[in-house]
Amino acid sequence: MKHSPAFLKLVEESKTRIRETDIAEVKRRLDAGDKFLLVDVREESEWARGRLPGAVHLSKGVIERDIEKAIPDKSRPIVLYCGGGFRSALAADNLQKMGYTSVISMDGGWRAWTEAGYPTEGEGQ
Repeated sequence: MKHSPAFLKLVEESKTRIRETDIAEVKRRLDAGDKFLLVDVREESEWARGRLPGAVHLSKGVIERDIEKAIPDKSRPIVLYCGGGFRSALAADNLQKMGYTSVISMDGGWRAWTEAGYPTEGEGQ
């Protein structure tokens, strides 16, 4: 997907303020049983086609509105992912602005995860 220059600039600015990780680190943490919440910020249609094991869904369109009810503990470790790592970076930036202190965006997102052959849940298996 070719993104617009203004969108890419917004994402790059967000990435200067957030922490990122990669798919290998998220896989390692899942395999080790680390305690963190994995949040899929993709659209409902994307979620329905498949997701990372154990993920919960709070799409980019509603995460800022619904996060405090869904995850009231603002210190809880959270890893966000989307299709490629752009929407999750934007969401991580906003959650930090809302007081969440342990938010990480997974660079590469769903595409990198599935290209690596890592396990998924849902329709797309």
